Amino acid sequence: MRALLLRWLLNTLALWLVSELYSGVSFAEGSTLLDYLVAGLLLGLANALIRPLLLLLTLPLNLLTLGLFTLVVNAFVLWLVAWATALDVQGFWGALVGAILLSIISFALNLLIKEDR
Repeated sequence: MRALLLRWLLNTLALWLVSELYSGVSFAEGSTLLDYLVAGLLLGLANALIRPLLLLLTLPLNLLTLGLFTLVVNAFVLWLVAWATALDVQGFWGALVGAILLSIISFALNLLIKEDR
């Protein structure tokens, strides 16, 4: 349970950092901590439930592009979360760059957390 809560907080922190660093991804004006937490929760659920299904469905295209189509799938998942929450993504390129930044920041945060254990 503790690991699940930690993952949720890391997703939320990563989303917040992306929204602060990149203008293509932002939260609506006046967003509260609850809005950030809901977006982090939905991102985690989408990554756990929807993303694997999308990767399976796009496997031939992913193989053809040597895995680069995964970036498009990640952008779609970010756009999907933005559609359902107070997160705002500025078009396809905003979602693509935001997904790349989100992946890098999440990776770095996970490395920091693993070093502390």
